[in-house]
Amino acid sequence: MPVAGLRRAARETVSGLPREFWWLWTSTLVNRLGAFVATFMALYLTIDRGYSASYAGLVAALHGLGGVVSSLGAGVMTDRLGRRPTLLVAQTSTALSVALLGFMRDPVAIAAVAFLVGMASNASRPAVQAMMADIVRPEDRIRAFSLNYWAINLGFAVSSMAAGFIAEVSYLAGFMIEAGMTLVCAVLVFVKLPESRPQRTASADAGDKDAAVSLGTVVRDGRYMSVVGLSFLIAVIFQQAYVGLPVAMGDAGFTPADFGLAIAVNGILIVVLQIPVTRFIEHRDPRLLLVGSSLLAGYGFGLTAFAGSVGVFALTVCVWTLAEIVNAPTQTGLVVRLSPVHGRGRYQGMYTMSWAVASLVAPLMSGFVIDRWGAEWLWGVCAVVGTVAAAGYWGLMRGLPDDETPVASETQIASETQVMSETLVMSDTPAPVDAPALSGTSPACPARAADGPEAEARAV
Repeated sequence: MPVAGLRRAARETVSGLPREFWWLWTSTLVNRLGAFVATFMALYLTIDRGYSASYAGLVAALHGLGGVVSSLGAGVMTDRLGRRPTLLVAQTSTALSVALLGFMRDPVAIAAVAFLVGMASNASRPAVQAMMADIVRPEDRIRAFSLNYWAINLGFAVSSMAAGFIAEVSYLAGFMIEAGMTLVCAVLVFVKLPESRPQRTASADAGDKDAAVSLGTVVRDGRYMSVVGLSFLIAVIFQQAYVGLPVAMGDAGFTPADFGLAIAVNGILIVVLQIPVTRFIEHRDPRLLLVGSSLLAGYGFGLTAFAGSVGVFALTVCVWTLAEIVNAPTQTGLVVRLSPVHGRGRYQGMYTMSWAVASLVAPLMSGFVIDRWGAEWLWGVCAVVGTVAAAGYWGLMRGLPDDETPVASETQIASETQVMSETLVMSDTPAPVDAPALSGTSPACPARAADGPEAEARAV
């Protein structure tokens, strides 16, 4: 019976998702399986090339800065050129720049190419998220985002273990393998994924303000920018796992192996629990999920102040990992919910930028706080930031309806309106007052209609 139950749960988890999603999922998995460079970059620069730790930190910062720069540009490309061309450009550029980085020897050249790698590798994220929102039904998006997040962490867990063995043989081999696997992703996109960007009809374009979505539109969307700000706070907390936690454990006398053992719990729990936890939260109130995950993240890191052994550190990792499992798909669903169909790329770009900026701010914040006041204060700050984020989500989500009806695409609305008009002409009956309108639709709140294959992302 338990085996039958597991089979049924697995079938329900993966059923109902379109074939295009699984090709996109496969591309994500392959990409993360080959993500070696980020894992051993610091070791490569300090041990193999003989540069200082400060220089390695500068290169990491430039890599993150490249991601910040490309986030908004990639979002615009996703809306203007399409999801598929943006993915092809981003993944091909990533493959070429990673391969080039492996041959660089001059410190200035290494730093410059690392910046290009950061730009290229981050440029695919808005396109992936927008394409996933395009091809997956609104009621399945939480499940789809969770499966994609699971693939990211599964691939990262495998690549992290493989990176150590590859580095012992040849660092250059790691660069070439990552470049090759990223190129495989580009080929998969080219061969298997059609363009998913919703198409507008001429009649819809005439009155649809959604066509005028720009970066200024995103910035003026107060509710959405609040989500971006809260996402930044959450990202700063989670970044401490890789910047504040290893420094604090090192200062407390723990070895790198101890840190590796504690942080390994994060990847293991995500791989094991992401899918069953998502099944549990899929139809829960997103308000409570975002508030609860923010508190778990903040106080999970806050508990680190009381850790005195590897076991207790691992226990705190369990707490904030659960927050990560709940927060990631729920927050991504909220981002899609608040994004207009033809502005998804720009909206996703702004969201991606919040994480890129956090990757720059978090190391500076953790280093400053630990040096000036000690690690205990850093964990206290995390608890405060988590509480602020929870309060922010509570206030933000109170204004949203409990259950929003998905919104149809402009093509479907136009089609339904044309059929209704023809019916009314044939029957010589006055038009009803609640007939769907083709004009007066704003990006933030498009006209509501029946669900369809290209339904607006308004339901988590």
